[in-house]
Amino acid sequence: MTSWIDHTIWWHVYPLGFTGALEAGPGHRLSRLEAWLDYAVELGCNGLALGPVFASETHGYDTVDHFRLDPRLGDDAGFDRLVAAARRRGVRILLDGVFNHVGRGFPRFAAALREGPDSPDARWFRPRGDDYDCFEGHRSLVALDHGEPAVAEYVAKVMRHWLDRGADGWRLDAAYAVPPEFWRAVLPQVRAAHPDAWFTGEMIHGDYAAYVSDSGLDSVTQYELWKAIWSSLNDRNLFELAWALDRHDRFTEAFTPSTFVGNHDVTRIATRLEEPRHLAHALVVLFTVAGVPAVYYGDEQAFRGRKEDRPGGDDAVRPAFPDSPDGLAPWGRPVYRLHQRLIGLRRRNPWLVRARTSVEHLTNEAVALRSRPREGGPGITVLLNTGPDPYRFPLPLEGLRVLDSAEEKEPDDPARVPPYGWALLGTPPGR
Repeated sequence: MTSWIDHTIWWHVYPLGFTGALEAGPGHRLSRLEAWLDYAVELGCNGLALGPVFASETHGYDTVDHFRLDPRLGDDAGFDRLVAAARRRGVRILLDGVFNHVGRGFPRFAAALREGPDSPDARWFRPRGDDYDCFEGHRSLVALDHGEPAVAEYVAKVMRHWLDRGADGWRLDAAYAVPPEFWRAVLPQVRAAHPDAWFTGEMIHGDYAAYVSDSGLDSVTQYELWKAIWSSLNDRNLFELAWALDRHDRFTEAFTPSTFVGNHDVTRIATRLEEPRHLAHALVVLFTVAGVPAVYYGDEQAFRGRKEDRPGGDDAVRPAFPDSPDGLAPWGRPVYRLHQRLIGLRRRNPWLVRARTSVEHLTNEAVALRSRPREGGPGITVLLNTGPDPYRFPLPLEGLRVLDSAEEKEPDDPARVPPYGWALLGTPPGR
């Protein structure tokens, strides 16, 4: 795996929504992101993970031209300016590659419809009855045939093209729907030209470790941990979190997962949690366990939004942002500051990217975790009290000091955590 990813924390943005481009005509809107790069860096992020930016019919996941920037966002020159502005700040760029399916306006598909099922273009797609196979029942998303060599050649060419232009890696949309052997054929072609590129796949379900091994990807999205974080807090059942963290720990033996508590496809974490005070607990877990973390734009301001299963049901979690950070409301600042504190702690302990995490104490509403370097040595003890009463952890904590906590001042008894509180304990420098 490339080394730079060990120090990367992504700020994940859905550009068509962020820039207000979804229902707009052509325009140079990608440049609006440049005004937010310093904000992302101040947050603690040094990576910009972009949702779809290529020419599409509607929401970006119905691509019609992988070699052209969406006209609603701008053109190649605008992309180059964004890459240059990011480079000046040491910010990496991750692109969203939709290579499982395309929009019905994709030229090869239009040719297949025109020329018939026996044409060379038709071999790019899987026939199904009088039409062609689609992605999860969405007729507007035509599934590619990943057994067709020309498709693999095309995808490799697209990936190299944008890496040549300055991207650093790819998120591979709907990877769980793509046979892993497809990536096993494509990625060596891309890595030959860009050995430092990083590739993560979207895996909602399935055998994560096996898919990484069989595909040659560097990482996949850790949806199991995402689900366990919010549902264990809502259900007052931290045993679910402990179970998921045990699984997570085993995943990290095979690869470094892509971790998150929010993204463009799910209800906002601030909305999903039934108790607002649990938001800090979710963030503490995210930033103290192994993985390459991503912060979905707006989550760092406690934005709310519910995803709904209907046309336009993603709009609430893909909103437009102001022209600059000055346009944000002030009440999101405490959550932004909490992100900064936790990301800062992670930066001071870079071994966390590959940490081993064990459960040291567990009840329905209280858990003590210990994250430690894989090669051994002092680690960080995480105390979470998610209940309404103070809780004293029955653990030997001698010699540890409070690195950060929900309390404004260092507690007299670090084992005692207040209601809905948390504390991070570690060994003082020089010990």
